[in-house]
Amino acid sequence: MFGVTLVTFTLTNLVPADPVQAALGEQAAADPEIVAKFRAENGLDQPLVAQYFTYLGNVLQGDLGVSTQTRAPVADELAAAFPATIELALSAILFSALIGIGLGLWAALKRRTLVDQIIRVVSLIGLSWPTFWLALVVYYVFFFQLGIFPGSGRLSPTAVAPPHVTGLYTVDSLLSGQFATFWDAIYHLVLPASVLALFTIGLLTRFARSAVLEVLDMDYVKAATAKGLPRRTVVFGYVLRAAMVPIITVLGLAFGSLLSGTVLVEKVYSWHGLGEYSFAAATKLDLPAIMGVGLIVGVVYIGLNFLVDVLYGVIDPRVRAA
Repeated sequence: MFGVTLVTFTLTNLVPADPVQAALGEQAAADPEIVAKFRAENGLDQPLVAQYFTYLGNVLQGDLGVSTQTRAPVADELAAAFPATIELALSAILFSALIGIGLGLWAALKRRTLVDQIIRVVSLIGLSWPTFWLALVVYYVFFFQLGIFPGSGRLSPTAVAPPHVTGLYTVDSLLSGQFATFWDAIYHLVLPASVLALFTIGLLTRFARSAVLEVLDMDYVKAATAKGLPRRTVVFGYVLRAAMVPIITVLGLAFGSLLSGTVLVEKVYSWHGLGEYSFAAATKLDLPAIMGVGLIVGVVYIGLNFLVDVLYGVIDPRVRAA
């Protein structure tokens, strides 16, 4: 996490544009007194090393600075935007896991058949489509042309937002018993979550197929089959469990990628999450906001990798024994 703060701070301050001009505008930036006051208020008149240690000390106290555009605490803005992105990313990764692992397992069990070839081609197509292009096409077809799904936002204008508990509308609506709001939130999740999930489905399908094929050739699987165990027991009790160790690694990395890769999808669907917030911060050169987004995504990656390491031992007893 210390390395994340160092790299984020360094890369952000290597941006060649002037954050003072971006925050004040060209007219205000032409006044030396206003510029000097702004630099002093934001600590920009200090050497970079001093700025970094000031930033690090504030981060350790939960202070991520103040946005130069909105003048609001970055931590508060991230806390408001983060649940929306988590809800979108969780929906996408769950959908991806169900479809991707299922298709990969099916392709492995039907290897060298027509089913295997079709699934491999479909997964390759999923990996090849640019997410931002697909988001625009899906938006145009299913909202603008067919009108089947809503085009933007997390809820319909007529829906009442549930009381804030987790910030996830699907969870909070269930906790408060607002089932109409729950289904409305699910309805709004379909398009953006499907767009985000498509690439991950292709990745998981190909990876799950390779992992399952490797386990199918193991001696203990052949022995279990020779003993006459039911096919279902062999596949789900032996093969899939052993193959889940590398698959979980990909799932963890894919979930982290979804968090940092929702920028254009959230912009297209007006999702008002971390992606849209980071897009606005980058275009306005809001350095505290940019560093805050980089820090929180880095922390999530670290937490996911730790969780993946723990799950290795939960799933595979050989890892616990080692």
